Amino acid sequence: MLFLGPLYNYIANAYADRINHFPLIRLSFYAIDKAILYTLFFIILRVIWLKLKHKKTTAFKEFWIVVFAFYVLLLFALTVFRDGYFIWQFKFYWHRSLSDINLKPLVETVKLAGAKSLVDFVYNLYGNIFWFIPMGFFIPALGIKKGFINVIVMGALISVSIEAMQFILNTGVTDIDDVIFNTIGTAIGFLLYWVCYKVKKRINI
Repeated sequence: MLFLGPLYNYIANAYADRINHFPLIRLSFYAIDKAILYTLFFIILRVIWLKLKHKKTTAFKEFWIVVFAFYVLLLFALTVFRDGYFIWQFKFYWHRSLSDINLKPLVETVKLAGAKSLVDFVYNLYGNIFWFIPMGFFIPALGIKKGFINVIVMGALISVSIEAMQFILNTGVTDIDDVIFNTIGTAIGFLLYWVCYKVKKRINI
């Protein structure tokens, strides 16, 4: 890790043996570290693009664009790019059988609900919803897409792209349930945006 190494090492030495699901904490640290690095690259490219295109913008807007970029990079680092730090470190599994993809809705979620440990069930259900709430909020807020259906479709397509890359890179279970829950999260995020938009509009009146 380039940025969070000392903090992670301290926490690992102090708590690794005490926390049952410490690998999840390790994954989170590595994902955040990678997201920081690639967000810095994004900022550099964004500044160059703005200069070349002579685009007028504001510090407020650019701040939220960077926040959204960090969120997207963190999301992909957590779900897809888990096993490496740099792009050239990833291995592609082009010959995986399509039978490895779970296309039966809610089957695996029901299995997790009946498992002894509820951690996997809670993360699979609520985690997949929670992680896509910002997606549904930022897409319309930044003007990337407008309209409920457009935002939902974009959120669903991003979720499908994550599942597809997980399949090709063999870094996760490709499951239709994830797409369903991600889309629900996107819908919740859009509704939050819509409420904020209406409140702001009413205040301005």
